[in-house]
Amino acid sequence: RAPSVRQRGLSAGGPSEEAERAQRAAEQPGPTVFSRILDGSIPAHVLYEDDQCLAFRDAAPQAPVHFLVIPRRPLTRLSRVSESDAQLLGHLLVVASQTAKAEGLSEGYRVVINEGRQGAQSVYHLHLH
Repeated sequence: RAPSVRQRGLSAGGPSEEAERAQRAAEQPGPTVFSRILDGSIPAHVLYEDDQCLAFRDAAPQAPVHFLVIPRRPLTRLSRVSESDAQLLGHLLVVASQTAKAEGLSEGYRVVINEGRQGAQSVYHLHLH
């Protein structure tokens, strides 16, 4: 028997706060909070930076150690990357791993990318949590 596939929403009882934030973010034109961090108009606690990306502490952490890794190039969503972005995506993962080690996460951790409204993406600048 073939396995069944079920779609699961963010909340069974209506839109969750995450989904509502994602919807509002999808509708906002203009610079994102991450582009403003990159241009220096919003401060951030930077953990790592190079010519391709920036890693910094999350302003509203959901875990004892919660940081983000963002590309300097404004990729909006994972679903919109192409083969030409493969090197950059790999670099983001390497930086996430190195930053996790530097933050003392030797027993394991999660790396998350929220994609689109249904995935609760609240900032339309690709980022790894």
